Amino acid sequence: MGNATGGMELSLVTLIVSLAGTLGIGFFAGYLLRKKLSEFQLKESEELGAKIIHEAEKEAETIKKGAELQIKEEQIAIRARMEKELEGELGELREQEKAIRQKETELNNLIEKNRQAERNFEYRGKELDEKEAAVAKQKQEYETLVVEQIKKLESISNYTAEEAKEAIRNQMLEEARQDAARQVKRIEEEARTNAEEEARRLISMAVQRLASDHVAETTVSVVELPNDDIKGRIIGREGRNIRALEQSTGVDLIIDDTPGAVVLSSFDPIRREIARRALEKLTLDGRIHPGRIEEVVSKCKKEINQDIIDAGEQAVMDVGVDRMHPDMVKLLGRLKYRTSYTQNVLQHSKEVAWVCGAIASEMGLDVQLAKRCGLLHDIGKAIDRQTDGTHTALGVDIANRYNEHKYVVNAIGAHHEDIEPDSIYAVLVAAGDTISASRPGARREMLETYVKRMSQLEEIGDSFKGVEKTYAIQAGREVRIVVVPDNITDEEAILLSKDVAKRIEKEVTYPGEIKITVVRESRFVQIAR
Repeated sequence: MGNATGGMELSLVTLIVSLAGTLGIGFFAGYLLRKKLSEFQLKESEELGAKIIHEAEKEAETIKKGAELQIKEEQIAIRARMEKELEGELGELREQEKAIRQKETELNNLIEKNRQAERNFEYRGKELDEKEAAVAKQKQEYETLVVEQIKKLESISNYTAEEAKEAIRNQMLEEARQDAARQVKRIEEEARTNAEEEARRLISMAVQRLASDHVAETTVSVVELPNDDIKGRIIGREGRNIRALEQSTGVDLIIDDTPGAVVLSSFDPIRREIARRALEKLTLDGRIHPGRIEEVVSKCKKEINQDIIDAGEQAVMDVGVDRMHPDMVKLLGRLKYRTSYTQNVLQHSKEVAWVCGAIASEMGLDVQLAKRCGLLHDIGKAIDRQTDGTHTALGVDIANRYNEHKYVVNAIGAHHEDIEPDSIYAVLVAAGDTISASRPGARREMLETYVKRMSQLEEIGDSFKGVEKTYAIQAGREVRIVVVPDNITDEEAILLSKDVAKRIEKEVTYPGEIKITVVRESRFVQIAR
């Protein structure tokens, strides 16, 4: 408002001055106007300065209030932060105080345990002192009793203490002599073992090199028929066909209710093979009558004779023996149809020849001669069913007849210890014969003999006192005895195994050796439900 009035007055003065100048008024009027203008400007400046000062004071008051408010807010924030920090420190102090109290409690418990342990230690110390006193008292009593007993023994045995010591010394010397004797015996056994080491090595090497198939034969052959109607044709009218077949071959025909088969029975394997081939040819051909039977049987005999020659020649080639007489080759071929304890004799002879050759090679002997001895050692079995005499005696006659080497003749006769061996080759043949015959699976027992031996072994084990059960296992090569642990101690179990072994050796006939195992165990069983 003041500014607007001042502006209007200034404009009025300016207008007057302008008019005065225009009208030509004098210097005085201009002076008065300038003076008035100056006073007006001074007044206006004073009002403006007062206004500025007022506004400055007002702004300063506002700034002061804002500063006070900001300072107050900062003080509140600082107080809150300090209070929060103080609360955190107080929390930590409380946790530390809690931990200190817990440690104090643990320390008090530990102190209490130590005090209890000290009390227990003092109590046990007192017990030990009492026991030591009791032991010392008993020791004194025992020493007194020992002195009294020594005096009694001296009076009873008429021995002084020195004489008793001398007797004990003599007894110890005697036991030492017995120990020395046992040691000497052990050394001698070790010496014999070492002496036989090379022989065992040679035999084991020969067994390892021997790898051949096993051929097992039986006394019966089964011929399969295309149908059961052919059985009537084999029998023929009033049985003439079966009679003609049995007369031509020397084999018994068994025609029963077995479907699709006829059984041929004969102890002569060659006759049985001839009959088997003839019957197969007749059933395939269909023409079965006595004339045809004789014709087919005659043809089969020629085939078998040729097969025998081929088998002999093949055996000679397999073994690697040369310059063999044709008749000897034929006799070897006959062994293809000969068995001994279900072991094929020709295969057995070849095995013995290979073993003898392998051992002879290691010993630096004549390999050809060793093989020849092994191959021909059972040649007598080719005719033992046709002539009286043992196969060794018959084999010696055959070898002499065909001018075999004297070592071959001696090996044939000595391989079963019928005569004394004259050369190392006879010993090789005996060893090879034993190795081939005892090879697992080479020979099989009759079922009745096997069952009888197994039962006998179990009966011997069950007959001893304290035995719960006896088992014959591993084809009778091991007897496992289960005993009652409450009735037999470990030492008695050792004696039991020895007693059973001695009784088996005395009462049972068996090949090889039998292992006796006594089992003593305690079992504790509970069931969780």
